[in-house]
Amino acid sequence: MPSALPAGEAVPADGALPEHALSELGRRPFGFYVHVPYCATRCGYCDFNTYTATELRSSGTVASQDTYADNLVAEIRHARRVLGDAELPVETVFLGGGTPTLLPAADLVRMLAAIRDEFGLADGAEVTTEANPESVDPAYLAQLREGGFNRLSFGMQSARPHVLELLDRRHTPGRPEACVAEARAAGFEHVNLDLIYGTPGESDDDWRASLEAALGAEPDHVSAYALIVEEGTKLSARIRRGEIPMTDDDVHADRYLVAEELLGAAGLNWYEVSNWATAPEARCRHNELYWTGADWWGAGPGAHSHVGGVRWWNVKHPAAYAQALAESRTPAQGRERLADEDRRVERILLELRLSEGCPLDLLHEAGRKSADRALADGLLAAEPYAAGRAVLTLRGRLLADAVVRDLVD
Repeated sequence: MPSALPAGEAVPADGALPEHALSELGRRPFGFYVHVPYCATRCGYCDFNTYTATELRSSGTVASQDTYADNLVAEIRHARRVLGDAELPVETVFLGGGTPTLLPAADLVRMLAAIRDEFGLADGAEVTTEANPESVDPAYLAQLREGGFNRLSFGMQSARPHVLELLDRRHTPGRPEACVAEARAAGFEHVNLDLIYGTPGESDDDWRASLEAALGAEPDHVSAYALIVEEGTKLSARIRRGEIPMTDDDVHADRYLVAEELLGAAGLNWYEVSNWATAPEARCRHNELYWTGADWWGAGPGAHSHVGGVRWWNVKHPAAYAQALAESRTPAQGRERLADEDRRVERILLELRLSEGCPLDLLHEAGRKSADRALADGLLAAEPYAAGRAVLTLRGRLLADAVVRDLVD
């Protein structure tokens, strides 16, 4: 959950949505994102809306981890009031952060229970929480599974100690792989490992070792992201001072090709530029809601929501968030109404990253000409193109941002 929020327009105190947004409810899948903003320490590369205990000490008990579940339950009930009595069985629930598993497992289960009580869960709903490897143990995982969670996403990032140290990660090499085994023992069928490539000081061998360690744990999903150096982070400051070098784009491209090679050989196929899964049922269905323009409610400080072409975001600080709910006000800080053109552009931006690609009929004339050139240059696959879809080739995935820029014209 990025830390920077746009300005947007004012939100009514009761959080009421425009009638046109409510009229679209039920046409698309509906999910819940729950943001837990607490971290034991701040990673040097992280730009998400997160807080350590030291940073929140002056905020008093309203921002405390101890009362956070109460606040989340209050917002879930607020969501039910705003969305009315529309039948909205929740297809996916995703707890992210921060580190959700810094809270007691019972708190996470209580948040999920509130969503179930207010909205109901669809048959086969996907329920995920992120977890840091050092923040869980077998008993904790068993409690989550018993409470209705059925998918876990562990932040592995790397298998090399010096890379973990530069990223300010606290777990030791080997712990994420052990977590996968513990998750399987607790009854979790779906487990993801997150990896980061392109960390300053990471070698080709380091990256291969990380991939091989992740694959050795046999997760059914792997996410691999190029390190992005965000302004205002500790890592950005160190690079600016010349303490460590910046990894260049060519290295990122080489690392991506290695990921595709090793993951593909192990039976994990790409379905989104940065995500691989062993089978369609192993995909992250919650992220697919985002990528396909579905509806979701984002609960928690700084969380973003989208319903029927209206997008809004909550106040960032946990204390301000708790205060709004205590006063029976919406915690939303601002919102925007997406015009048809905005929604068209976003569909191209997001769907082109998927293995199914985006429909060519989304493109305007200039974008279609760009797509023809991308096809000739080997950036789009020929067979889907003939069937009316723009699908990136492997080379196209390496240049995905540039391809998208040309197609949205």
